[in-house]
Amino acid sequence: MANTYTDNGAGNVLVFLHGFCESKQLWEEFTKPLQHKYRTIALDLPGFGDNTESVASYSMESMAEAVKMQLDELGVKKCIMIGHSMGGYVTMAFAEKYGSMLHGICLFHSSALPDTEEKKENRSKSIDYVKRHGVVNFINPFVEPLFYRENRERLKAEIQLLKEIGKATPQASVTGALAAMRDRPDRSQVLQEVKCPVLFIFGKDDGAVPMEKALAQCHLPANSMVYFIEKTGHMGMFEHPYRTRVTLEKFAETIIGS
Repeated sequence: MANTYTDNGAGNVLVFLHGFCESKQLWEEFTKPLQHKYRTIALDLPGFGDNTESVASYSMESMAEAVKMQLDELGVKKCIMIGHSMGGYVTMAFAEKYGSMLHGICLFHSSALPDTEEKKENRSKSIDYVKRHGVVNFINPFVEPLFYRENRERLKAEIQLLKEIGKATPQASVTGALAAMRDRPDRSQVLQEVKCPVLFIFGKDDGAVPMEKALAQCHLPANSMVYFIEKTGHMGMFEHPYRTRVTLEKFAETIIGS
């Protein structure tokens, strides 16, 4: 069986969860400078990357259970969890059940709010499209708009990498995750009650987490830090890796030191 996680560095633990049609590979370059100070673990969520064996359920709750099982195996008692997009939805499901394991949470272009009715409808249309036309035809036009238009030329290689990761995703994982994201509950209450600090990283030009959705949630936790980046879409770890990494590092230092 292929390795479904990377585990590098030593010290306090930062756990990275990728988004929809992504994999642990998303975090490879981003986490390297952090490994001098922290133990960084990046996981493949069930159905994605190398973690495609027998996926019983694609719900955010079942993915959070899989994350818990993996962290237990790796001996992780407490961590800061960083979730990109769908990984943030999984992080919120994890926080609801295992909040005591979290030093902090980073919602990286993500949200505790549910899908709007329009978004739910679009997810259902996407499921239908994937079933009729396949994963490759879905992924090809899907990836590029995740990046702010002015960054696309500069980040051609990164866009291509994400397309390759996406195209390798099994069809059942794509449709299963789309349905799971569509049907996930509102977890703004979890955000409100969570005991640990929360960092929000938002792109000012992110079509997936628009400004009004960002502003509707960042005041909810008792202790939160918010970072809005201009000329950035949904992929800040590629569009502005230094700025997003330094923000995450400062957040980690305020909670657990370096």
